[in-house]
Amino acid sequence: MIKLNINDEISRLRSVILGRADSNGPVPKLENAYDPKSAEHIKAGTYPKDEDMVKEMAAVAQVLKKYGVEVFRPHSIENYNQIFSRDIAFVIEDKFIIANILDDRSKEIEAIAHVIEQIDPSKVIEFPEHAHIEGGDVMPWGDYIFVGTYYGDDYSSYITARTNLKGVEHLQKLFPNKRVKSFNLRKSNTVATENALHLDCCFQPLGKGKAIIHKEGFLIEEEYNWLVNFFGMDNCFHITKQEMYDMNSNIFSISPEVVISERNFTRLNTWLRKQGFTVEEVPYAEISKQEGLLRCTTMPLVRDGSLQKPSRQKERGNGKIDYNSGYVHQGGDKGSRGSGRIEVDLFQHKGDQ
Repeated sequence: MIKLNINDEISRLRSVILGRADSNGPVPKLENAYDPKSAEHIKAGTYPKDEDMVKEMAAVAQVLKKYGVEVFRPHSIENYNQIFSRDIAFVIEDKFIIANILDDRSKEIEAIAHVIEQIDPSKVIEFPEHAHIEGGDVMPWGDYIFVGTYYGDDYSSYITARTNLKGVEHLQKLFPNKRVKSFNLRKSNTVATENALHLDCCFQPLGKGKAIIHKEGFLIEEEYNWLVNFFGMDNCFHITKQEMYDMNSNIFSISPEVVISERNFTRLNTWLRKQGFTVEEVPYAEISKQEGLLRCTTMPLVRDGSLQKPSRQKERGNGKIDYNSGYVHQGGDKGSRGSGRIEVDLFQHKGDQ
């Protein structure tokens, strides 16, 4: 049996699912593109080829093998995109959560049945149909769960909006002792540089108290400011719009000191090394053409221990969600866990979110 254990984004990785790219099928029709960056490359005739993406994913598999990580792969489904394993499920603590994703991608979960069969069935949770969520929007971080979403009443008009407020609410119900913090992300169906498909497309926490962030990915400046204050401005590497487009925030941590990054991320990789990280560079530019990168293609199952938080991150409150600001209201005594209940104080659900 696989004993799931995920409490953060950075603890030493022991077991992971890595997607596959050997049978994606023909280039999609433009009207079937799931995101604006894929659409760009369909139009330009530069949509990635299977053989190139297979080589890129093999390079990641080799790095994971180097660090002794157990790697599971989905069973191959002919003519079906199975690259982005992070979207279809995610792990928090010892729970394996099957995401409620786009209907056209529903077969992807069937391809990892051989992994799910090794997990205690009581730990496998499926989100209800009305609660949309994808793993790229979900980041466990010690006592927190950071979640990307979209607050607008036009949620249903964006194919790029993958996690709704009902998904955020259901996640808080599943983890009442966690502090769920939601972030309203910028969405565009047509302009890739204006689209944060998931939270990990504009933000990622790292070891050593560091983080990568793109300010313009957040629609509410207070929410961006909260993250910067949480990690500290000097600890945040701010990426440009072009770097966000290239997926600089979507690298992947093997441990607090070791990350896998794309080899062309020169400015980021130089900064990471100056901060004391070991940077394992791989080619991933072809996969990035589908608006995803290293974090998107990996689904961690087991990491060591739990997050060691700096003192600035130790305060705890009552776990209420403020959907309007993304802040969790402070309440109760410091060092105590509260009720974990949800209060939607300033934002009401609208439409079919």
